[in-house]
Amino acid sequence: MTTAQEQADLLAEIGGQNKATVGALLGTGSIAKATERADGTMEATIRIPEDAMAWEPAVLVLPHAGTVELTIINDDKNTHACLLPSNGDRKFIGLVNHSKGRATLELDGPGYYWYGSPAGNDEGRGLTAAIVVTGEVPPEAKLDRPAQPRP
Repeated sequence: MTTAQEQADLLAEIGGQNKATVGALLGTGSIAKATERADGTMEATIRIPEDAMAWEPAVLVLPHAGTVELTIINDDKNTHACLLPSNGDRKFIGLVNHSKGRATLELDGPGYYWYGSPAGNDEGRGLTAAIVVTGEVPPEAKLDRPAQPRP
């Protein structure tokens, strides 16, 4: 569990407008940073706490684009699902009550990647979250224009 200061520091690390946007959209949940292994693969655990209808953390920050291995745990008494973004195809994990699943995602660029539970009306009731990939766009993906001022 992160402290309020650690959460504020991670939101500040995301930077500028993203800080306000992510904080306003998913302000009721927590924020955490994925851990990075020596080989560059990142890993994190995401949970659905009992009777919460929220992902913990609601915002997962990745230090760079690449491979992330997620462990998804449903601590709730109800069945949920997890539809995750990944290059080429989405990943779907069914989560019966008190179950666990794993997913390996490939996220090849910085930005927001949204995910949720498409089971029943879970997303409508707030079971949505974001993975925020930090870093710069690779040179081959940048627009050919003058440098823009940065906050």
